[in-house]
Amino acid sequence: MKRFLAVALLVVGGGAQAQGLTPPDELVKGVMLDIQAIIVKDKDLQSGDRGKTIRLIEEKALPHFDHVEMTSLAVGASWRKASPEQKQRLADEFRSLLVRTYASSLASFGSQKFDFRPLRAKPEATDVTVQVRVLQPGAQPVVVEYDMEKTSRGWKCYDVRVAGISLVVNYRTEFANLVREGGIDGLIRALAAKNKSLESPKAGGAK
Repeated sequence: MKRFLAVALLVVGGGAQAQGLTPPDELVKGVMLDIQAIIVKDKDLQSGDRGKTIRLIEEKALPHFDHVEMTSLAVGASWRKASPEQKQRLADEFRSLLVRTYASSLASFGSQKFDFRPLRAKPEATDVTVQVRVLQPGAQPVVVEYDMEKTSRGWKCYDVRVAGISLVVNYRTEFANLVREGGIDGLIRALAAKNKSLESPKAGGAK
């Protein structure tokens, strides 16, 4: 599952075209293939250079995720009780957690094959789901779905489902338990501690 979520985190990028926003399905396809091409040509990424992998994720993908909305969905009802400062810290820590958790699985992205499914949405839709099937030799394809919203800053992804399992819902129970035990600050401390434990690279060099 982690390997496919690593793929999922890397597929939303790009920006606005001169004549308007890139359609979300074209955006996903173009960026997936672009990032895959980068990995294929870069031996450091293929060998698992953690620092380089994290930079790739941060530069090419994360600006096009709505990590604040993703955090609010993962935190659930407790998000409304958090102060603006706590919300910012939660979003920053959750963003870092996603990057560091899945960075170790990125190397396999270069050899993946994809089936990009047609977008089933009305032209005027502002909230859509883009579906991609990750093809696996000798096994059933894994369906990855991107929930995307049209904003003034372009299409942004606010949740990813892998084989029907939502990334943000996957964290919700864990976060709820941490809030129950230590409040919002306790959740922030737990996320910061987890990120610190994931900082040390296991392969390939610098942070």
